[in-house]
Amino acid sequence: MAGEDLSKLRIDRSGAGAAAGAPRKRRKLRLWAAIAVLAALGLYYLFGYRAAMPVEAMVVTTAYPSQAYTVLNATGYVVAQRKAAVASKATGRLEWLGVREGSQVRENEVLARLENKDVTATMEQAAANIRLAQANLEQGQAEFTDAGNALNRSRDLLAKNFVSQAAHDTVVARYDKARAAISGYQAAVAVAQANYRAARVAVDQTLIRAPFDGVVLTKNANVGDVITPFSSATGSQAAVVTMADMSTLEVEADVSESSLAKVQVDQPCEIQLDALPDLRFRGVVHRLVPTVDRAKATVMVKIGFVDNDSRILPEMSAKVAFLSQQVPADQRSARTVVQPGSIVNRNGRSIVYVIKDNRVSAVEIQTAGRIGEMIEVVKGAAPGDHIVLKPSGNLRDGAAVSLSTK
Repeated sequence: MAGEDLSKLRIDRSGAGAAAGAPRKRRKLRLWAAIAVLAALGLYYLFGYRAAMPVEAMVVTTAYPSQAYTVLNATGYVVAQRKAAVASKATGRLEWLGVREGSQVRENEVLARLENKDVTATMEQAAANIRLAQANLEQGQAEFTDAGNALNRSRDLLAKNFVSQAAHDTVVARYDKARAAISGYQAAVAVAQANYRAARVAVDQTLIRAPFDGVVLTKNANVGDVITPFSSATGSQAAVVTMADMSTLEVEADVSESSLAKVQVDQPCEIQLDALPDLRFRGVVHRLVPTVDRAKATVMVKIGFVDNDSRILPEMSAKVAFLSQQVPADQRSARTVVQPGSIVNRNGRSIVYVIKDNRVSAVEIQTAGRIGEMIEVVKGAAPGDHIVLKPSGNLRDGAAVSLSTK
């Protein structure tokens, strides 16, 4: 052992060094990963969270130039000036109904029919009586003609003393009787004709007709219902249908008596219907009801439509703007408007900041005049866009924002 060369003795440090270096590398990797995560969080905090500038937003909307001419606003309802609950003077069971809600009808058109076999039979009997009376009249006329001829012959014979005076008097009496019978037969014909007209009226009363051109609004009875003039019986109906003349539609609006001085007959108006909010209809004041509602301190004003539209229906809610003058034809359409505070000047250009996906885009716009308190936009923003209201001076194109829509 002592004789061996000690220079050949070596300590193998390769495996131990690798085992010791691996933990140090892993610790460095973990450290760099932690630094990277912290850096990412810092960048997000600096450029994400802190960059979301809080702003107040508004929606680009539309307005009508007529607002500049409005002197008074009121609310009301659409009504038909010409409206009727169509019924029958006769009493009977409804046998046939030929209309329904929304049916267009013409004046004197038959809408419904009651059972009328009894009155129809009476009318046929009256027509037969007319024919009988006319036949009797024809027979009487024939007898009268024969009596006249006999009288002429008797006069000739009496002048020649071929007949006695008594015989001649008999012929004269027959002639007078035949003439009197003609008057009776003619009166009988007149009575029969009058009875026929009465029976025909009774039959016609079982036919329910339209009193004017219009549209059926409601159907109040069904086939089989008993119809009476005043609905006095239990389970009976009076009106079969309710109809209206759509060409006479108008708006009834209540105006405060303190504002009555702003309203006059033939004054132009603009009508907006809740059912058609995007449309404006021209109107004109037809009349003012000459009485005041004491409970509401209002006067009813009736406004007619200048232009008919099939979409306008009775009982629609309406808003009426009373105008100081007629709106020009080129100003009757809706215009795009924004609030003045949303427009800023950047390098001599009018700019609004449009918000999309929580970021803003600077959009150049072209403006026209004012419509009330709003500014008309001719080009740039569109209705429905969200834009920044009162943008600050440090707001830039592409900036992230957090918004609240108003």
